[in-house]
Amino acid sequence: MKPKTTSFVLSLLVCLLVNDLRAQNLKNQQKLTKDLQVHLDSMQKVNGFPGVTLSVLLPNNRQIAMAAGTADPLQNITMRHQHRMLSGSNGKTLFIAAALVLATQDYYQLDDKIEHYLNDEPWFDRLPNASTITMRMLMNHTSGLEEYYGLGNFMSLVKQDPSRSFTPKETFEYLFDRQPLFPAGSDWGYADSNYILLGYILEKISGKSMYDLVETYVLKRHKLKQTEPSTKRKFKNLAVGNSRKGSPFPFEGPMVRHGKLVFNPQFEWMGGGFVSNVNDLSTWVKDLHNYREIDPFLLREMQVKVPAKTGKGHAYGLGIQIRPSTKFGDSYGHSGWFPGYLTDAVYFPDEDIAVAIQFNTDDIALLKISPYEYILIFTEMIVDHLKNG
Repeated sequence: MKPKTTSFVLSLLVCLLVNDLRAQNLKNQQKLTKDLQVHLDSMQKVNGFPGVTLSVLLPNNRQIAMAAGTADPLQNITMRHQHRMLSGSNGKTLFIAAALVLATQDYYQLDDKIEHYLNDEPWFDRLPNASTITMRMLMNHTSGLEEYYGLGNFMSLVKQDPSRSFTPKETFEYLFDRQPLFPAGSDWGYADSNYILLGYILEKISGKSMYDLVETYVLKRHKLKQTEPSTKRKFKNLAVGNSRKGSPFPFEGPMVRHGKLVFNPQFEWMGGGFVSNVNDLSTWVKDLHNYREIDPFLLREMQVKVPAKTGKGHAYGLGIQIRPSTKFGDSYGHSGWFPGYLTDAVYFPDEDIAVAIQFNTDDIALLKISPYEYILIFTEMIVDHLKNG
């Protein structure tokens, strides 16, 4: 054969091989999608929870998304993976990214004491552990501050005026003059209060809104178009959440009535403060693990573990949960609860797989197991499929 003819034949063979591999990969992905959907449908029907959405980001960055059940049981609206839900504390991962960008820009250091930024506030000394808390302690929940929303008349105010907004100071002033849970830095106690206070400090020293910083450094840059601040009562494409009996909040049943949430979620702010869907969640949880806007040193600090009390072997970093698995190594991400909704999104770096799941109920008795355990079940299916085809 002439050289040009040989080159053409080789090129043709390569193209045929590539196309064959692409076709096989597509077929494998379609089979995985079908298997996951069948399992998700079965779990929803057997357990009887209203609805669920699931998104998987594979090592090749292909995304699979699906749903089961209903987005609004009363109107029999089928759940779709595009439906959005309040993501609760998972939103801390968005805020921590913005917070660490500010640290990268030298607005503060992780081990700065908060008194450096708040000692001019007339109320500062009324905070528990005021003089010993650092910025890091707020981020990893070792400050000794307790949760604000179960204190005083907070719940009664929300019930009396469901449209009411709260300033950050109005929420953390419920902590004033109370005893700390423990000396700062000596133990771990999860509380949104830490992040409300953190946000107050960061806005004070930067002169910028935390929501604006998240919009600039996270939502726009990572194309999270279905994620927005939960600062109002009406949202497009929002699944109807269902709050369990005995909820800490004074509302039960459907969390959306007449097209709007039964109360204003605005107060959550730095404690979570976002509406999102599973595709955005799985995209972001992987991106955060390798976030280029954050100094590499700070990214490593974000992953430094302190023992947490959320499960066996669980730890907390800076704004992220670090949870072990017996088969896939540590996962990095965050769960989330808001009345009527449960969320979890994690990244397994050893497998290069991200998984996000949301339920439009907060009744764990219906789920039987935690959202994280659902993620582990689906991750095992995915890993087995990738290894065995």
